[in-house]
Amino acid sequence: MKDKQVRKPIRVVSMACLDGTLVEIIQEAPDQPTALVVARDGSFDVGADWTYDGVRHVPVPAAHNLLKHRAVRLPGVPQEYGSVEELFTEIEQYADRYLALSPAFLKIAVSYTLLSWVYDAFNELPYLRFRGDYGSGKTRALIVFGSIAYKGFFASGASTVSPIFHTLDTFKGTLIFDEADFRFTDEKAELVKILNNGNVKGFSVLRTQVTASKEFEPRAFSVYGPKIVGMRGSYEDRALESRFLTEEMSGQTLRADIPISLPEDQEAEAHALRCKLLMFRLRERGRVCIDPSLVDPALEPRMNQILLPLLSVAPTEEARTAIRSYAAYVQEGVVSDRTGSTEGQLLAIIAAATGSADRPSLPLQEIVSAFGERFGGEYERTITNRFLGGVLRNRLGLPLYKTGGVIAVSLKDQTRLAALFARYGIGDSEGKNSA
Repeated sequence: MKDKQVRKPIRVVSMACLDGTLVEIIQEAPDQPTALVVARDGSFDVGADWTYDGVRHVPVPAAHNLLKHRAVRLPGVPQEYGSVEELFTEIEQYADRYLALSPAFLKIAVSYTLLSWVYDAFNELPYLRFRGDYGSGKTRALIVFGSIAYKGFFASGASTVSPIFHTLDTFKGTLIFDEADFRFTDEKAELVKILNNGNVKGFSVLRTQVTASKEFEPRAFSVYGPKIVGMRGSYEDRALESRFLTEEMSGQTLRADIPISLPEDQEAEAHALRCKLLMFRLRERGRVCIDPSLVDPALEPRMNQILLPLLSVAPTEEARTAIRSYAAYVQEGVVSDRTGSTEGQLLAIIAAATGSADRPSLPLQEIVSAFGERFGGEYERTITNRFLGGVLRNRLGLPLYKTGGVIAVSLKDQTRLAALFARYGIGDSEGKNSA
């Protein structure tokens, strides 16, 4: 009788089991072997392997190319950090030694660091972004915070996108991406797929890969996780832009006490912090959750959605105040941009034309004439019924219909109009509907 075939061990980077067990890969130094930390019920063990449900698990080896070249930064053995507030302060002091950030955004970035270590406890995430021209310090910021993020994976605009998909799917850590302004359309489109699908749990990206038998087969890649991005500009997609918490690095002045080059002991500091942050994960991963009481009714749903995880891990009221102040400032800018958009201008015309009159509809030609007179000088194209009719129907969802031979916009749905006026910042001065 043949012996039963011995099942090969499964390589693992991290696991969060249903029974509360957490497993994490660690590495004390680049020339040291990897190991597994297995934690449950407040205690942990370190070993070269771990058996779960009859299956032996081993860590990804230190010889793995991404670990060998330090493209992925791992923690060492978990270390004590005191209280979460003390850990927050230590991270804040570490970052302030090497970076010139606005005081409010420094607290946001530190809160994001904590969030990265427990991100898988949440269903949505924001992204952190440092934006500015060369020499503004954005790359320094990526190194400083990327070195203490959860399994930080460093890549740049010179990278092809395929290995980014594979690394995110394998290591499920934090993508640290510099020069995210891709020059080539195809590469940019692929990166945007990662960013569009990577902030909500459960939305994988499907890609086709060639098998050993030369056949093409689809494969789902998990790209969900925290991302820290450095870039010079912005993305055209407004929905994608709304996911970023952004610090404008060009507006910051380098302090005299900040070193021009990062000292050698910065990496040792970062490694020590990663060890403490791993302990933070082992303790807090099973406890953190969305706190609905932190919802701000003054903010839009999307803003609340991306901020709630950050607010839920921020350990101090000072940090939460900084996050809310930033959100209010960003929302004010977003609403201002909407007001100046074609949609906002159209709504302003509708609100002003209806005034105090109870009108079931508004002729499209009346809207076009008023729009052309008030805003026509801002457009190179001719303001036509077809152009504005398309905006009304397709972008604002306001139906057009013909009555008495005249094409008009229906104004019967006052609830929808009021919501549109509020979203696009159309104030009471525009008319009675613009509440």
